[in-house]
Amino acid sequence: MVLRYAPWRVECPRCGVRVEQVPWAPAGGRFSAAFEELVAYFAQITDKTQVTRLLGIAIVARVVERRLDPERLVGLRRIGIDEFSYKKRHHYLTVVVDHDRGRVVWAGEGRSAEALEPFFEALGDEGCEAIEMVTIDLSAAYTKAVREKLPDAEIVYDRFHVQRLVSDALDEVRRELVRELATDPDEARAVKRTRFVLLMNPWNLSRAQRRKLSELQRSNQRLYRAYLLKETLAKALDYLQPWRAERALRDWLAWASRSRLKPFVKAARTIRKHLSGILAYIRTRLTNGVVEGLNNRIRMIARRAYGFHSHQALAAMIFLNCGGIQLDPPLPTLS
Repeated sequence: MVLRYAPWRVECPRCGVRVEQVPWAPAGGRFSAAFEELVAYFAQITDKTQVTRLLGIAIVARVVERRLDPERLVGLRRIGIDEFSYKKRHHYLTVVVDHDRGRVVWAGEGRSAEALEPFFEALGDEGCEAIEMVTIDLSAAYTKAVREKLPDAEIVYDRFHVQRLVSDALDEVRRELVRELATDPDEARAVKRTRFVLLMNPWNLSRAQRRKLSELQRSNQRLYRAYLLKETLAKALDYLQPWRAERALRDWLAWASRSRLKPFVKAARTIRKHLSGILAYIRTRLTNGVVEGLNNRIRMIARRAYGFHSHQALAAMIFLNCGGIQLDPPLPTLS
């Protein structure tokens, strides 16, 4: 069925030309609301290029503006903040996620402390006071912003990023050894091939990999000491009792600081600086897992669109797919 209708146009001396509002189309739109919903539904399940090619139009931002929950910032208690790179040459988007509802509630350009200013303004003084916990990585910019704008909120540093800091230190020790062994190609090659064995979880090692680790214990004490430092930190973070975890972490900091391994000395300084937020993880067991999961979904959205030229276009697609917008599938056509 095709409906043709010419809306009335009126000219107001004060407002100018205005067009009649019709029930089947949004104000100022060229298409019916049902058609825009169809476009948005297809954009949720495939890339924008194919939607544009199939339907000849892309109007995601209009549907997001109409369907996005205006109360999404109300009642926030626990949030997660993370960055997402959407374009080459350091183009970033800061994403804020509601832990309790598992959805994106805000997205803005940049990854600095200033990038979060619009979010705090939208939240308002009352909303800022209601925030109880914020999970972030070890970013100094996000830490600064949260401490300034949410002084009553508890910062929880993400466990994955703490462990990755130490894993990177271990890998740096391994690379230093490879460079030092440049005059002995066979030995350098043997150390170079231990990367995955050192970084894997012990329970995932095969028999051959465990044998290689035992050989490393006998042949290279420095690298094996770095491996033990990585595993000891992971065990400290596994403790459920805060007092045991704190004692284990302080013992680890003392060991890492006197380990004579420069990457671990540097990592220990970073962990000591963020110790209170790391211990908050022990008490709450709250991580950025929900945020990272949504980040993976955002990465998929960006990949299937072959990138985005602006942060506004990406933000619209993020809200459409991760902002809690539910669209009904199109009704089948009866033949």
